[in-house]
Amino acid sequence: MAPTLTVFTPTYNRAHTLHLCYQSLIRQSCGDFVWLIIDDGSTDQTRELVEGWIREGRVPIRYHYQDNQGMHGAHNAAYERIDTELNVCIDSDDYLADDAVDKIISFWRKHGSGEYAGIVGLDASPDGEVIGTKMPEKLKASTLSGLYAKWKVKGDKKLVYRTRVTSGVPPYPIYQGERYVPLSYKYLLIDQQLPLLVMNEVLCHVEYRTDGSSLNMLNQYRRNPQGFAFFRKVAMQYAPSFKERFREAVHYVSSSLIMGNRQFVAESPRKGMTLLASPLGILLYLYIRRTQRSAPVSAPETPNPARLVQESDAQ
Repeated sequence: MAPTLTVFTPTYNRAHTLHLCYQSLIRQSCGDFVWLIIDDGSTDQTRELVEGWIREGRVPIRYHYQDNQGMHGAHNAAYERIDTELNVCIDSDDYLADDAVDKIISFWRKHGSGEYAGIVGLDASPDGEVIGTKMPEKLKASTLSGLYAKWKVKGDKKLVYRTRVTSGVPPYPIYQGERYVPLSYKYLLIDQQLPLLVMNEVLCHVEYRTDGSSLNMLNQYRRNPQGFAFFRKVAMQYAPSFKERFREAVHYVSSSLIMGNRQFVAESPRKGMTLLASPLGILLYLYIRRTQRSAPVSAPETPNPARLVQESDAQ
């Protein structure tokens, strides 16, 4: 009988942290899952490490190696291979709570149906402190963007999606020479279809590391302007308020200038908004060009699509 849940982990040169996820999977109280590892071009000992775990046979593992495409390319590869009812991404330096698989499957069997895209649960730090805020106790379901815009929830949350839903939205685009498209792209599209069931339980323990994309957003903006401009155009269409659409337009202008695209107004889905945002977008562009530091800000895949620059390097 096929498992219910795929835990997928995109990884790139994280042999020194990947064992945290592996050990947490060994500790699971429910074994109704498979671990799908997408190795996005690692040059360390990741392959040998995973092959050793496969030989141990303690956890069902599927391993896929590909040339480096960036986090979004690894997610594309995962979604192409997932064949279980549910899926959840656990990053290569994070790990599941010991009873997470049991909580996910039990909750879904009790409350889940085709009316929902999946489940949204909580992330916590290694010491168990919830990242950001919990969700409203009596809230049964919400879109992801609604959690942030309407219910004022803060911090990253753990997303468990129905595979039929994630397979039904387009893949992340791949741009030559770039390695990043915000993962929120898919979450935004799913939000337009179905809400998520809300589960106020810690599913994953996360730690933001200095070598992660969470702490290097200015460099990400400089190196991946096409990916960011693409995402901002989508976000402008679906942001729930004028303020948030304006914020996305500011970033769209900045990324367009970084990539040297002078047709950004004509290509914008909200041309008037883009014209209005252009002065701040130009200032942000100049700031990114002139600032050589990396600033600690929230992760680029943070699922709130309506982030803006109150500080110019925040998303």
